[in-house]
Amino acid sequence: MVKPQSQKQVVGSAPEGGWGWVVVGALFVESALVFGIIRSLGVFFVEFVQHFDESAQAVSWITSIGVAMQQLFSPLATALCNMYGTRPVVMIGGFLSGLGFILASQATSLTHLYLTMGLISGAGWAFVFTPTVAAVMQYFTRRRSLAMALGFTGVGLSSFAFSPLFQLLVEVYAWRGALLILGGLSLNMVACGALIRPITATKAVEKTLKGSSCSTLLTRISVYFELPLLLQRPFLTYSLAITFFNAGYFVPYVHLVAHSRHAGFSEYQAAFVISATGVTDIVGRVLSGWLSDLGRLRLIHMLSLWTLLLGLFLLALPLGTLGGYLGLLAASLAQGLCAGAMTPLVFAVVPEIVGMERMLGALGLLQLIESVGGLLGAPLSGWLKDTTGSYSASFAVAGCFLLLGSAVTATLPGFCSCTSPKSPDDAEGALPSKELSQESCPDKQSLTLIPLSEKPILAPDHCAETSEDQ
Repeated sequence: MVKPQSQKQVVGSAPEGGWGWVVVGALFVESALVFGIIRSLGVFFVEFVQHFDESAQAVSWITSIGVAMQQLFSPLATALCNMYGTRPVVMIGGFLSGLGFILASQATSLTHLYLTMGLISGAGWAFVFTPTVAAVMQYFTRRRSLAMALGFTGVGLSSFAFSPLFQLLVEVYAWRGALLILGGLSLNMVACGALIRPITATKAVEKTLKGSSCSTLLTRISVYFELPLLLQRPFLTYSLAITFFNAGYFVPYVHLVAHSRHAGFSEYQAAFVISATGVTDIVGRVLSGWLSDLGRLRLIHMLSLWTLLLGLFLLALPLGTLGGYLGLLAASLAQGLCAGAMTPLVFAVVPEIVGMERMLGALGLLQLIESVGGLLGAPLSGWLKDTTGSYSASFAVAGCFLLLGSAVTATLPGFCSCTSPKSPDDAEGALPSKELSQESCPDKQSLTLIPLSEKPILAPDHCAETSEDQ
C-alpha cells in the first residue's frame, strides 16, 4: 500500500509581473493598514496617558508589544504558509488585526490594550505582512526592489493621511470610537489576502512516520521553519543588524507627536509632522527601488548608507526644535526620507544572504529575532523621557541604535566587495544523498549530490516505490 502523502510547496520561476502586480497592490494596502497604523498610533499615545493616568513608558508598551508580536509570530506564519498556502494565512491575519482593535475599543485598563492592540492585532499583522512580502518576491527577480518599494509606498501614503484622520476621529468619536473604526479598516486585509495567488508547484512528501520512513517530524519542522539558518553566520550577523535597526526605527513614530506637543506646538501641527514625513517616506521608497534596479550599488551597500543617514537625522531631531516649527519639520522630513528608503531594502537583501529557496523561512526567522529590538526600543525611549523630562535622549539613543546596526552590517562576509557574492544555493560543500537515502528511503538507487542550502525534498515516485517495498 502506498502511504498517504502531503503537499509541500516549492517556489517556481518568477514571471516578472503579471498577476504579481495585483499582489503588489495587496501589499500596498496591507502595508498601509499595518505599519501606517503603527506609525500613527502616536495620536492615541497622549489620549491613553491622560485617560489611564499612566507613565509614557507604560503606554509605550502598547505599540512595542504589537510590533514585537508582528515579528515574533512571523516564523509561525511562514511555516503555516509552507503547509497550507499563503492565501488562508493572510485572510486569518486580516481578521485578527481587525478583531484586536474592535476589542481594544472596550478597554478598561492598559493590560486590556496590551492583550488586544498588542497581542491579537500584532499576531494578525504577522500573518498578513511577512507572507505577502514573500509572495511579491516570488513574482519578481529583476524588478524585485522596485516591486517591493511600490508595495511599501502604502506605508508613506497612510502615514500622511492617517495621523490627521486619527486626530479628527478622536475629537469626533473619542478614542474608543476611533479604535472601532480602525478595526473596520483593518478587516479590509481579509479581501487583500483573497487576491494572493502564489506561484508554487507541489512535490509529494511522505506523511506517515514509521521506522526509517521518508520523513521524521523533526525534519519536517526544520524544513518548514528553516531552522538550519540559525547556524549560518551571515544570516545571524544580518539578523543582529536588523535588530539594532528595529530598536531605533519606530521611536519617532511613537514619540514624535508627543515631542511636538511637548515643544509647544498645537495638536494638528504635531499630527502634520507625521503626515509630512509620510510624503518623504513615499519618495524615499520609490527612489530606493529605482536606484536599486539600476544595479550601480549592491543592495547591502545601499541599505548601510540609508541607515547611516537615518541614524544621523534621528540624532538631529531634538535640535530641530531650536529652529522652531520649520526646523522640526525639516528634520522630520529628512528622517522620513531615509526611513522610507531603507525599509524595502531590508527585505530585498534577504535572498542575497540566504537564496530564494530559503527566503520564506528566512523572513520569518528574521522577524522573530528582530522582535527583541521592537519590544525594547519604544519603552526604553519612554523611560528616558520619564527620567530626563524630554524626548531628546530618546531620539539620541534611537539614532545610536541605527548607527550601531549599520556598523554590524559592515561585518557581513564579502561586504567590502563591489560585486554580489555567489548565491547561497551554490554554496560550497555538498552532502551525498546517500546519508539521506539510507536513513529515509533506502532503495540502493544511484546517489547524487545535494547542496546543503537546498531542502531535501524527495521525488514522489521514489518514495512511493520505497513504501511499497516496505
